[in-house]
Amino acid sequence: MQTSPISFDPFSHLKDAEAHERIRAARQKLGDRAVLLVHHYQRADVYQHRDLTGDSLKLSRLAGQTDAEYIVFCGVHFMAEVADILSKPEQIAILPDLAAGCSMADMANLAKVERCWRELREVLGTPDSVVTPVTYINSAADLKAFCGEHGGIVCTSSNAPKILDWAFARREKILFFPDQHLGRWSGHKMGIPLDDMVVWDPDLPYGGLTHEQIRRARMLLWKGHCSVHQMFQPAHIAAWRKQYPDGIVISHPESAFEVCAASDYVGSTEYILKTVKDAAPGTKWLVGTELNLVSRLAEEVRDEGKLVQFMSPMVCMCSTMQRIDPQHLAWTLENLAEGRVVNRISVPAHEADLARLSLERMLEVS
Repeated sequence: MQTSPISFDPFSHLKDAEAHERIRAARQKLGDRAVLLVHHYQRADVYQHRDLTGDSLKLSRLAGQTDAEYIVFCGVHFMAEVADILSKPEQIAILPDLAAGCSMADMANLAKVERCWRELREVLGTPDSVVTPVTYINSAADLKAFCGEHGGIVCTSSNAPKILDWAFARREKILFFPDQHLGRWSGHKMGIPLDDMVVWDPDLPYGGLTHEQIRRARMLLWKGHCSVHQMFQPAHIAAWRKQYPDGIVISHPESAFEVCAASDYVGSTEYILKTVKDAAPGTKWLVGTELNLVSRLAEEVRDEGKLVQFMSPMVCMCSTMQRIDPQHLAWTLENLAEGRVVNRISVPAHEADLARLSLERMLEVS
């Protein structure tokens, strides 16, 4: 099997119908040698080709349980990295478009986190005995490796409170990155006062905090956010409740604290899907998470008389995940069918070992 840079250009001009036809033909040729993982947020014209769907961790774990030679991840870069880390050594993880990244994940990089750690050492002494680093799974593999090396752990949007319990049982403080909103809401659910959770701005010395603020804080929240979930506002919820007094609001914890506090339910994508699908017929839902998921969910429950509405009046989807389109998927699968691997995602062995350590800690805890 050859791994080499192959030009995408001929595929960029394909009409969608032809791209779908070539996807189906390549998949038939590949058979069970390739498995397509498609994230909940993926665009509909790619989602239709899914073998497995779910959130990032669920998909990566499922892929490792298959016998497929190729794991084609229709998601974003960090998801394909997790798939590579958790899958079997002989399996190959592939991202159809390398430009499919995550703006939140990019808000915390290893250089900035290491500088933060050095500054914490200046203020607190040895941070490894005082601070547990916790990274959201929406982060690069080298940050998961950083957590593995420093006694830290990974969390997801569904297990974050349980992971924080684990972290506080070991050290008195937590450095939480890259999403401040998930960290704040999870800390709040544990009963931590908002004043005990301070924002660390990686572009300022000592995070823009005084030494006393650092010493007093229980949680240091990285100044990061999701570009989709930051669109939601309490005013959107107020307007919905005025129109539908019996309506129900459910939000993802990547939303701002004020949005989560004004919601009836808060939880992960899997939690949102299950809660709405299990709800009584005829119920009305305002959903604060990515548009593709909300639109798909609305269609799935329409026959039960349920109304599902996207929270923001502005159209906003995960723009980086949108970069994986039928043309890129056709290009990827045709090359695989012809014996060429394109866009392989391979985490260096040492980094993968440390990242796997932090992921395994999470899986053991949760």
